[in-house]
Amino acid sequence: MIELAIFDLDGVIVDTAKYHYKAWKRLAAELGFFFSEEHNERLKGVSRMRSLEILLEVGGIEKSPEEKEKLAARKNQWYVEYITQMDESEILPGALAFLREAKAAGVKIALGSASKNARLILDRLGLTELFDCIIDGTVVSKAKPDPEVFARAAEVLDIAPSKCVVFEDAFAGIEAGRRAGMYTVGVGDPEILHEAHLVIPSLNDASFTDLCNRLPSNP
Repeated sequence: MIELAIFDLDGVIVDTAKYHYKAWKRLAAELGFFFSEEHNERLKGVSRMRSLEILLEVGGIEKSPEEKEKLAARKNQWYVEYITQMDESEILPGALAFLREAKAAGVKIALGSASKNARLILDRLGLTELFDCIIDGTVVSKAKPDPEVFARAAEVLDIAPSKCVVFEDAFAGIEAGRRAGMYTVGVGDPEILHEAHLVIPSLNDASFTDLCNRLPSNP
């Protein structure tokens, strides 16, 4: 029986990818080159510093570690400015009802995100109180597909990994969930998320109870 549902943030509950792209594109323009949406695909599920390194590779630019830190901080400042304007209208369709259904079923709810701004986003969306545990980039150091973010959530709430289910929209996140010994539900493209135990197009019109009943007997 599932006792803990762990949700990735971006692409599952809310779409902040557009704000990340807007900030990275702005940084690239300052550095003198164009950063396309196709280039941006390489940044999905990747840490902030690795994302910066990829952007610099695209632009053919080399920077010192100190300069990279300043560039990453500038990008994040712009990103925070953008997400500070968010409100409840940006919750993805069906996500709030899905979270409430899981909560009503007596299941613990956790966030497992690499974002260092996860709490700010949840506050802006009015969702913070729904979560029993928030594990984000401020408390973990290893990026997905390392299972640290999910394993930490189970540890904090004292729930066995085999009784946890992870909801993820990225291949690296599905891999992290499986490496943590948890059930995984891919939210998005089945061709990308084929390693998940189940794949759904979105949380919209999805039933938490139905999904749990469709999971195999062991993760």
